[in-house]
Amino acid sequence: MSQSNIVDEIKSRCNIVDVIGRVVTLKKAGSNYKGLCPFHNEKTPSFNVNEARQIFVCFGCGAKGDVISFVEKYYNHDFKGACEMLAGEYGIDMTGAFGGSEHKKELYEINRQAAMFFYKALRRNGNPGYLYMKERGISEETMNRFGIGYADGQWQSLLNHMESLGVSREKLLQLGLISRSGDRYYDKFRDRVIFPIINTGGKVIGFGGRIIGDGNPKYLNSQESEVFQKKNNLYGLNLAKSEITKEDRIILVEGYMDVISLYQSGIRNVCASLGTALTENQARLIKRFTKNVILSYDADEAGQNAAMRGIDILYGEDLRARVLKVEGVKDPDEFIKERGRSAFLDLMDEALPYGDFKIRRISQKYDLTDEQQRLDYLREIIAALQSMRPVEADMYISKIAEQTGISAQAIRLEYESGRQEQPVRAAPPPREDQRSDLSEAEKNLLRLMIMDLKYTAIPSDIHTAVFRGGDGAQIYQLLRKAAEAGRTGPADLTALREELEPEQAELLERIEQIAVTAEKEQIVFEQCVDHIRRELLQQRDQEITWMLSLDDGTLSEDELRDLMKEQAQIQKQMKGQGR
Repeated sequence: MSQSNIVDEIKSRCNIVDVIGRVVTLKKAGSNYKGLCPFHNEKTPSFNVNEARQIFVCFGCGAKGDVISFVEKYYNHDFKGACEMLAGEYGIDMTGAFGGSEHKKELYEINRQAAMFFYKALRRNGNPGYLYMKERGISEETMNRFGIGYADGQWQSLLNHMESLGVSREKLLQLGLISRSGDRYYDKFRDRVIFPIINTGGKVIGFGGRIIGDGNPKYLNSQESEVFQKKNNLYGLNLAKSEITKEDRIILVEGYMDVISLYQSGIRNVCASLGTALTENQARLIKRFTKNVILSYDADEAGQNAAMRGIDILYGEDLRARVLKVEGVKDPDEFIKERGRSAFLDLMDEALPYGDFKIRRISQKYDLTDEQQRLDYLREIIAALQSMRPVEADMYISKIAEQTGISAQAIRLEYESGRQEQPVRAAPPPREDQRSDLSEAEKNLLRLMIMDLKYTAIPSDIHTAVFRGGDGAQIYQLLRKAAEAGRTGPADLTALREELEPEQAELLERIEQIAVTAEKEQIVFEQCVDHIRRELLQQRDQEITWMLSLDDGTLSEDELRDLMKEQAQIQKQMKGQGR
């Protein structure tokens, strides 16, 4: 059966109300069903499901789509994965439906070949990477299990090997396996232990590299690519997923070595968040396997601050999160080596729930014997309580009263007053204007700006619609700042890189590789601007269509008339632009 036929079969067999109703409490409201949106925190239902049209839309955060796109978003699946999940549940045969993207297959194969190259390099006699891992107490069996490898200190070992297999430099650049400086190409990973990052489908999607000896950065990760997005993956999940389901909990740690060390000790429901702050997407990925999470980050200040941020993300995604602190040692890897598996399991039983951890972390900042500091502490802790659900907040008010010597009634009054003045949500809804991914038009615009700072002068009608958040926005702001300071001509890339974080610098490197034909820069600029204008019109046209199709009588006649008038004008403009 063809892919289009499979999709049609899924949509005809899968009732969107039934699928969404498993995870969202829906109530009939006119011709629609309504409920609290699963994609952002809200108290008043703004999530609508229309059974007749088999679509959903949230007027709070803008999420919308059909049954397949809901499964993609909620369960963190790609399109194929969502179709496979629904087809499996409804007994639909998908044989031959997805041949797979040949381009993606090629990228996965290149990563696999690179992983094999690193794997073999680690196992050569007297290898520095092998000796380093043995010194860290990692057995050969565990190294094999995780596919750990080694990148030597030469500049083109991997490049030469991959070219001998017929792999182009462009593909290696795309995957971040090599870097380029002018006309010179060289291996990105050098003199490092290599940790292949493998998805739950068993495909190598990227790499992490730990430097041997001194040097910076200590850890280096693959850049984002078509097959690798850090925010959507967890290191070790390919090995841990069955154990996570069996134990009905996951242990989240910071580093590759923490995962490997715990796994070797027999604690196998453990993953790491790829060296980045925990994301909403990763929390949703975890939710596919369990709702119980133990955060075991490093004991230093940075690790505990990361735990503070992470527990808010998990709480916002309705996961039951607890925080474990490994006292007296640097990290879980060191703890397990010094004290063993049993001690770590005992420590997990003492992990602090969400509220207790927040109270402890905030109270550590203040001297509660000092009257003014005690009041300052109360202000901050009450703000933290307001991010909790009311029942949970009420449980902690008595603990805070006992801790501070201030009556629970007074604390409760302050808490209620603050909630009325300014409601606080545990996790703000993700919005389009907070996206981090760049469109092709935006990448081309940044490339033009790098070539000539005059292109930072974006037309006012689209100015607020481009570079809205993320790494691209930071690069744009720095380029614009340079132009406003009077600089002209090409951007000073050396100065620019000094102000960027490593991931932003990697994005800049990829943008530099975009080719723009000489003397056609202005034409490319105008094409990018026109493309963004069309996208904005199409986006607004779709928004109005959704609002009109899901209206259950709440829109007034004037509002309906204004929306239809606006849509007519938009469609006229798009027709004039040739859509």
